[in-house]
Amino acid sequence: MAEYIFNPNQEKSRLDKKKALLWGSGITSLVFVGSLSWMTFVPTKMISDESIPKKDKQELALEIVVPEEEVVAVQSFYEPEENDNKNDKALPLLPPPPKPNMARMKSNGCVADGFLSAYGGDRNSSIALINRSSCYYLHRALETWLEPPDFERAREIQEQVTKPNTVYGMFIAEALRTNKDYKFPAEDRDFDFKKMCREGSKNFWGEHSCKPSVEKKEYREYLRYITEEAMNMGIQSFMFGQVFYQDPSQGKDGHMAEVLRGMREYAQFRNMEIVIGAQTNDIDDEVYLKQFDFIEGGVGLRRDGSIEDGACFSRWYKKPGDWCWALLWHQKWKGKANNVFVHLDWSGKIGDDMSVFTRMEKEERTKVLDTLYTSFRKQDVGFLMPMLATLHEDNGGCSGPKDRFYSASRKYSCADEDNINAILKKKGY
Repeated sequence: MAEYIFNPNQEKSRLDKKKALLWGSGITSLVFVGSLSWMTFVPTKMISDESIPKKDKQELALEIVVPEEEVVAVQSFYEPEENDNKNDKALPLLPPPPKPNMARMKSNGCVADGFLSAYGGDRNSSIALINRSSCYYLHRALETWLEPPDFERAREIQEQVTKPNTVYGMFIAEALRTNKDYKFPAEDRDFDFKKMCREGSKNFWGEHSCKPSVEKKEYREYLRYITEEAMNMGIQSFMFGQVFYQDPSQGKDGHMAEVLRGMREYAQFRNMEIVIGAQTNDIDDEVYLKQFDFIEGGVGLRRDGSIEDGACFSRWYKKPGDWCWALLWHQKWKGKANNVFVHLDWSGKIGDDMSVFTRMEKEERTKVLDTLYTSFRKQDVGFLMPMLATLHEDNGGCSGPKDRFYSASRKYSCADEDNINAILKKKGY
């Protein structure tokens, strides 16, 4: 029998403790605010103009999303900041955000990979880009690829976003760094990432890495902690990367259902609504797919700007029995899912969707985005506009602040943001 996260015999005391802390925090906040109202009527500037450093040391980690037999070692370009990922500071609870609008997420969704994790190297430029954008949903804004989430840094960035009611997404990666120090406050210890690994996955993404498995209790505890902390800062969309790696039994043992149930119960307790998705690729079990609010995958962009209409991308799939890179808008997958999102995929390899896209001329890129957006919206599929994404450092096309990072900002060579925003304003929600 699955070990339910909110099993009364095992978790009631922990949940009661968390409720007490939340209620106590809320009452303390009310008393504090009331005291301030008697003391002064002059508003205080809460955010310093110097709160964002001019030079950010955060480096992005490139993600390889390829058939298992073609996996190559992944190099992390991440440089930790001072006291990074210590997560020993109690962070305030933010008020529950408005209910996410799925229709608007589909029509005004944007890939903002690592936005809240300071990917790319120019934090201020990324914040300005998002503030100028017509994006309602920021897909993968908080990253966990080979690095546990730094919530203090994420909040520093979030505080600079001036767009109201923005829906933030968190990516729950299929890649862990096994030698990280990361506090587990509920048990006053560090998480043991080695205990989270799927058997046979040691060093799968490079040295000191592995694929996590929901069959491991330590990983489920970690998921509970990071998703609850994410909800506490108002994140409402969660996506499991390549879920077939993270869930070896694909639901037959109930552990993934247990994780999802725990996330939704905590959201309900916080009086907020969330959506949970997964990269499911060619999983076609309707019961399994529909436990997620959405599934997500790439479009398979060809060099002439076209896409295919089959169920599997021919680059990987030639005949039955080959590895299928699923084109999720195809009825074979879409018909069994609640909602579908697609995007220009990146895998850290030359030749992926983003690689093809950034090698095009600007006029051609605009035409491709307009065509894909219009086509997918007619199919009730959300096409996520590229705002921030990773690239191969030797890709050779336009880029952002670094050769290995794409930014749509007008500050850099791609400068796609005005055309993207024009499409969203004209055809969006």
